[in-house]
Amino acid sequence: MTETVAVSSDPLRPARFLLRLPLLLLHLFVSLPLTLVLINPLTARWRLASGERADHRVIRWWSGTLMRIFGFRLRRFGEPLPGAVFFVANHVSWIDIELMHSQRMLGFVAKAEISRWPLIGWLASRAGTIYHHRGNNESLHGVMHQMLDRLGRGEAVGVFPEGRTTDGTAIATFHARIFQPAVLAEVPVQPVALRYGRGGDAQTVVAFAPGESFLGNFLRLLGEPGRDAEVHFLRPVQPSEDGRRRLAEACRSQIVAAMQR
Repeated sequence: MTETVAVSSDPLRPARFLLRLPLLLLHLFVSLPLTLVLINPLTARWRLASGERADHRVIRWWSGTLMRIFGFRLRRFGEPLPGAVFFVANHVSWIDIELMHSQRMLGFVAKAEISRWPLIGWLASRAGTIYHHRGNNESLHGVMHQMLDRLGRGEAVGVFPEGRTTDGTAIATFHARIFQPAVLAEVPVQPVALRYGRGGDAQTVVAFAPGESFLGNFLRLLGEPGRDAEVHFLRPVQPSEDGRRRLAEACRSQIVAAMQR
């Protein structure tokens, strides 16, 4: 059974909030400046023993620590592909981006409104987010060009092909058009299932409640009980002559199956 949002009936919420808020402030005012100093052209050229760029590892550490401050226990299943990869994932909240960044550095495509969100928008911009003005075909063309350019440079790109956040009860239809850069660049597409809670039973809790703002969701999640945050890296799908629609359907079916396990 899926949990429901029940803020007022949780007597421990104030205690969690008071415990986590100082940690969050420490992470923002101490760890964040240090992180920004470590993200520079020198660390971008420095490769760790694993082959990962040093600046990417710093961003992953910062995002993972933020998730833990919010009470999430990170669990990864499968491995993300290296190099130029087109990652696609289900989408319920802003924290999906932080969860993905805790496991693999990639440039996300996100709605332009996120760039104006306090803190998260600024961090997203520093992490190389590609912004899209929804309903604007000229903006979409520019986004496609940027994704293709990054894939051509051997970098990873991430998208939420549902095109919006959902209420967490189901996986919406994947828009096939967004897969075009992967087809043109001929790079593998790796579906990723993001699950919150035991067996994904907290999807609706993490998702934006009806009419809830970013700040409202941010503060509510800060007081939530600790729970699992699972990242399932699924079987890669190779672009083929079947086209974008088959590619979108193949990725969505894998994510749906992973969510139902």
